[in-house]
Amino acid sequence: MIFTLNDPLYKTFIKREEGHEVIYINFLGDYSVPNVSDSGDVMDKILEFLILYPGISGMVLVQQRNYNYGPSETFILKEIANLYVYLTKQENITSPSKISIMNTGYQSQRIGDVTYLLRLLRRDPVACFFELDRFIKNERINIESTPENLKLDQVTYVRILEKFRTLLKNTQMIKELEKYFGDYVFGKREIYYKLFRPDIVPNFAFTRLVATLPSDADIVQQYEIGDEYDKSTVTILKRKEDAKYLYHLMPPEYVLSDEQQLLLNKLKEQYGRVSPESEQFIGDYERARQAFFNVAKGRIPELAEEFSKNGRPISLSYEDVNKLAAISVRATIGFGLMEVLLLDKNIQDIVLNSPISLNPIFLRHQEFDECITNIIPSKEDADSWATRFRINSGRPLDEANPILDTDLSLGTIRARIAVIQQPLSPNGLAYAIRRHREDPWTLPLFIKNRMINSFAAGLFSFMIDGSRTLLIAGTRSSGKTSLLGSLMLEIMPKYRILVVEDTLELPVDALRKLKYDIQRMKVRSSFSETTTERSADEGIRTSLRLGDSSLIVGEVRSTEAKALYEAMRVGALANVVAGTIHGASPYGVFDRVCNDLGVPVTSFKATDCIIVSNPIKTPDGMKSVKRVLQLTEVRKHWTKDPEEENGFINLLKYNIEKDELEPTEELINGDSEIIKSIASGVKGWAGDWDAVYDNILLRAKIKQEVVDVSIRTNLPQLLEAKFNSLSSNMFHQFSKEVQEDIGLPVGEKVFTLWQDWLKEQVRGGRI
Repeated sequence: MIFTLNDPLYKTFIKREEGHEVIYINFLGDYSVPNVSDSGDVMDKILEFLILYPGISGMVLVQQRNYNYGPSETFILKEIANLYVYLTKQENITSPSKISIMNTGYQSQRIGDVTYLLRLLRRDPVACFFELDRFIKNERINIESTPENLKLDQVTYVRILEKFRTLLKNTQMIKELEKYFGDYVFGKREIYYKLFRPDIVPNFAFTRLVATLPSDADIVQQYEIGDEYDKSTVTILKRKEDAKYLYHLMPPEYVLSDEQQLLLNKLKEQYGRVSPESEQFIGDYERARQAFFNVAKGRIPELAEEFSKNGRPISLSYEDVNKLAAISVRATIGFGLMEVLLLDKNIQDIVLNSPISLNPIFLRHQEFDECITNIIPSKEDADSWATRFRINSGRPLDEANPILDTDLSLGTIRARIAVIQQPLSPNGLAYAIRRHREDPWTLPLFIKNRMINSFAAGLFSFMIDGSRTLLIAGTRSSGKTSLLGSLMLEIMPKYRILVVEDTLELPVDALRKLKYDIQRMKVRSSFSETTTERSADEGIRTSLRLGDSSLIVGEVRSTEAKALYEAMRVGALANVVAGTIHGASPYGVFDRVCNDLGVPVTSFKATDCIIVSNPIKTPDGMKSVKRVLQLTEVRKHWTKDPEEENGFINLLKYNIEKDELEPTEELINGDSEIIKSIASGVKGWAGDWDAVYDNILLRAKIKQEVVDVSIRTNLPQLLEAKFNSLSSNMFHQFSKEVQEDIGLPVGEKVFTLWQDWLKEQVRGGRI
């Protein structure tokens, strides 16, 4: 809080934010609501400060809630203030010699009238405009009855009033409000709501939020996020002329009663002076949050009792205490409204552009794609978040290291954070936040969302069991990491998995809970030079000394590519090796790996398959959907250019008309060296393409059946990681039984056993 109850009323504080001067005015203790639309006294006081401080471009009226007026609203009021100064100082229209050049007997009355108009200008400019019309009309009538020798005096006075009116009419306030004059009632202030809609922010918060829904937008959807005592309302709106949807968030802290606001203000005074560098933030951040929550939960009822003893009774339910405690954590050691946004499972990306305090937050919604929000973060919050990310990650963020890649975990919520600052971002801090799904993506989930089809899922599963080397390529935000996470779930839990990442994105914790044998290694970001972390290539080479295991590389960005291909070539192929890389096509991957990252051309042949995933835009360009576009096999018999020497063979290709992946002729005819290589090491499959293809179809059929049963029985948990892992285990178990019985895991027999097991799981309610 900038002011306390002990500070003088109307005390001011001027802060320079992102190149703009913002004045904070203390209204604590004032019984009127500090809103210029409601009160002439407030407007008069505001104009007084705008006259004193003409360089101001923003205002914050501080009470239990802060009323924030942005640059456009401040400019409108500054015009009125400047007009007042011009009339009183430069024109000096209250001067006796100015108002009556002949020193007539009307001088005293005219001074009184003009003084009244000037006072009204500061309190109610619209009423002043109407009064000027009335005064001018009456004074023009008086000209006719004025003696000839005094007519010049009367005409001069009328011209002064007309000039006053003309100057007022040319202000932006009157121009904007003139169209509403037909419904105007003299003395009523409702008309000012057409112009002035301050962002109302709790006193304990800095981030501004436009609370009112725009009247010219249609509501498309509305839903709630959060838990039972900390719910926020999300409203999706669309203006006809706007390309983007409006994401309107109304969190609980912005709809609290005055008493609850008072409690939180007092609580923050006592416990909110916590520096992000405090020892509570070092190490276990989640434990620090829980400790603060418990302290707040205990202190809030005590504060309520203290207020009650002082004659201000505050009644709180158990839910109210929990809600206020959660809000206090967000407002002190938490991440404010960013946390609330991350509660929305529909959000994929959140972007904060610099200068932060002048731009709303933008986000990408799962259903409505790119959206603009009603939230304008503050510089204070942005600086505080940057400090916490720097400390929690152990990575530098300063002018020498203006880029920070890290992650954020809040309970079950996980997100990747990218921060840039000066000099790379000349206007200050900027953020890009990628929200991860709380539970890992699975192949059945991708089937349901049409990113892949069941045949592709079956083929991917076959490749994983065949211990192939895979690269998942795609552009930014194409679903590469999510797809890699789903493929990790296809690895049998009995095999060890080593994960190498610079930013923790893959669902390692979720797999650990499913009893996978998995070890994560966090390596240095490719942007960081001065850090104690080890480089990615060291991490990959270390993985070769950690025993027989599958190797998963979060993203191939830099020199670790050489180490990865070294791992592929020297024996890590005992199990799956997989990773993601930026590239829009197989040749784009080859070009990046060999020409940009310096991997020898012959080493690239260690790649068995490349999966390409990219967003597909709808014809109207308003929306994009994520799709796997192809699965490409990398042949081994080429020397320089795989594109020219038929080194790339597509096994799956996306049909844009059908919106589906289709097997190519090469795959159907068995012209796949990789699949033949897998089959050659399996008894009963060597030389029998039909048996191999039958197994791929079996896996596809099982994945599709899981999706169909989930939809039919309304059991979405069938698509989640826990059941996916269990289903894969049972598939392998039944395959083993059938093979022991008839010598080959025939698809029809395995599927029958697996389907009976699935029905039993669904009927028995064991899911």
